[in-house]
Amino acid sequence: MEIVRKVNDISELCARAREEGKTIGLVPTMGALHAGHVSLIDRARKENDIVVVSVFVNPTQFNNPEDLRTYPRTEEADCAKLEAAGVDYAFIPSVEEIYPEEDTRVFDLGPVAEVMEGAMRPGHFNGVAQIVSRLFAMTAPHRAYFGEKDFQQIAVIRKMAEIEGFDNLEIIACPIKRENDGLAMSSRNVRLTPHQREIAPSIHAILKSSVAKASSMTVEQTIKSVTDRINAYDEMEVEYYQIVDPLTMQPIADWSEVSDGVAVGCVTVYLGDVRLIDNIKYNIK
Repeated sequence: MEIVRKVNDISELCARAREEGKTIGLVPTMGALHAGHVSLIDRARKENDIVVVSVFVNPTQFNNPEDLRTYPRTEEADCAKLEAAGVDYAFIPSVEEIYPEEDTRVFDLGPVAEVMEGAMRPGHFNGVAQIVSRLFAMTAPHRAYFGEKDFQQIAVIRKMAEIEGFDNLEIIACPIKRENDGLAMSSRNVRLTPHQREIAPSIHAILKSSVAKASSMTVEQTIKSVTDRINAYDEMEVEYYQIVDPLTMQPIADWSEVSDGVAVGCVTVYLGDVRLIDNIKYNIK
């Protein structure tokens, strides 16, 4: 594995690979890698000749300076995981390398970026669009891989790719990777205290049980039930729980409104001062 820190160098390496007829798979990350990231890399490894993984904590997508400051940075451990996973190029640039000048672009991402995370974290998705569009332009991948834990983000990235004309790029959504107890894997999980880590899996358990009951409850009742059950834990507070159409990301009022009979419940929970997200699919057919 080669560690690359310069934009020009990663661009040249990828251009050379394309000239040789090789396919490129890109896995964008912010580091603090875990088995969820490795599952994306494994998929990219199977489907491409060359795998590029970016490790970059992107400042433009943080609207909370404290969240940026405390985001875990574990480059040495990350590189060991990337090497073991068979990555060809680990792209680990500095902030100055990615943003030699301020990125002032504002993307018209439309309704998919205006709800849930878009409403709670103003500017977040614009920052995501800034960095991911740069990574796409630098590496010109054939395929890019993203985890479904960030379900809304994938819709935003698809919209950005459409706006920016990345027409030949396949954006691949990969299933959520979970711990054995059901907790969605996240780089932020390392910040949980032992007690918080013990109760965190209840988020997924409550979501899962709501799916079994959905056929006998309205959308509104389902949202209230999930929210009340999570909030019953002393240290947990739901920031939002919305059930949305998976294509438009717009909240639904009735189960009959969803595309292809599938709705997605998206939740954000503060466990202490750690912000956790998760989602689950409701197959209403």
